[in-house]
Amino acid sequence: MTAAAERPGPGIVPAPGRAVRAAAVLGALGLLAFAAVNVSFEAGDRFATGSTAAYADGLSVMNWLVVALKLLGAAVLLLSLRTPSRAGGSALTTLLLWGAFAVFSLYALGSIGEAIAMLLGWAGGPGRIDAAGIGYVLAMTAFAGAFGATAVSCSHRTGWRRVPIALGVLGAPVLLAGILVLAPALLVALGVMPAL
Repeated sequence: MTAAAERPGPGIVPAPGRAVRAAAVLGALGLLAFAAVNVSFEAGDRFATGSTAAYADGLSVMNWLVVALKLLGAAVLLLSLRTPSRAGGSALTTLLLWGAFAVFSLYALGSIGEAIAMLLGWAGGPGRIDAAGIGYVLAMTAFAGAFGATAVSCSHRTGWRRVPIALGVLGAPVLLAGILVLAPALLVALGVMPAL
């Protein structure tokens, strides 16, 4: 087959490359595995005893929210592999891919910053850094990479649409604030858990 025959015609969206497909599938599988960990927390009543017992109901709500977001992320990664029927593709898929990329990137960078602060003795000490924490940061970085690769591929294949990309990237800090600050504050206000 000649190079000209392999190129899609005008208005036809090419399929993602093999590396992008692998990144999306591995990222989705990783998110499903992480969601399963959260489900196991609920099955084992992880939050019902010890220092978190007073917050068990609120932590359970937050835990299920995280499960839903992980499942949504896995679905978005897999949906990004479909070939849209026309150039321009799905603005929602573009927005969600870039938003997830930005969320995981911010989360990974924040965790790396926290680790540096620990190493320097500014926040706790180096003894608080353990293998589980390092693995978690590496996973967040890998998820950022998976979403970044699929976001770039999707945008390249369907046309670089600035508004969904900007809304996704700029919406990431809002989403993080909602998950880390607003949702717990709402749970406290509703009496689901005591003040932090």
